[in-house]
Amino acid sequence: MAQRTDTRPPAPSSAADTKAKILLVDDQPENLLALEAALSALDQTLVRASSGEEALKALNDDEFALVLLSTQMSGMDGNETAAHIKRRLRTRDTPIIFVSAYEMGPHATFRGYAAGAVDYASGRYAPWVLRAKVAVFVDLHQKNVQLRKQAALLRTGAATDLLAQLSTLLSGVETQARDLTGQLQAQASRETVRITAARLERAVRSLRQALQGALELQEEPDAPPAPASLHSPRHRDQ
Repeated sequence: MAQRTDTRPPAPSSAADTKAKILLVDDQPENLLALEAALSALDQTLVRASSGEEALKALNDDEFALVLLSTQMSGMDGNETAAHIKRRLRTRDTPIIFVSAYEMGPHATFRGYAAGAVDYASGRYAPWVLRAKVAVFVDLHQKNVQLRKQAALLRTGAATDLLAQLSTLLSGVETQARDLTGQLQAQASRETVRITAARLERAVRSLRQALQGALELQEEPDAPPAPASLHSPRHRDQ
């Protein structure tokens, strides 16, 4: 079973939320210890998995910024594990760095990249080099998380407020258009004026209804894009 190795006291939620999870996968405990020692200075959450199967379960249960995956493991090896990771919709974009205690030849390197690895750390790699590589992917992950949060806030906050304000304004315009149509229907002598006024009223009403519909959809999770009439104010009266 995958184990978290961050044994420090729980941090406040705001600090914990900024930490990335890094999955360390190796069937040799001493190799996992070496990885933890090399990465501890990054102050992120390190999670152990002692097999490919454990790694896949951990990735299914949580989101990771990066996977450090041993190429040599009994049972499901690194290449097979990486292939499974890349086939899954949930994890196919998770970066994988292959880690090997041995220098890797061109054939092994090609197989790793074909399986989905983005980088290698092989032979007697320097811990600072591994930290530098991991830090890049952690930074990218945290920026992506920030962007997703900001997009969610825009969808549920600012966009909803804007739609509500527009709907309220258009409700008042619709009332004025209806009054104007009534006056023109009673007073205008030209048929084209009355027809134009009626079309104006219908156009305003249609736009207001589209905004109201978009506002209701905005309050639902996974709402589809706003109606086309909201993006294009032109209204064609058939």
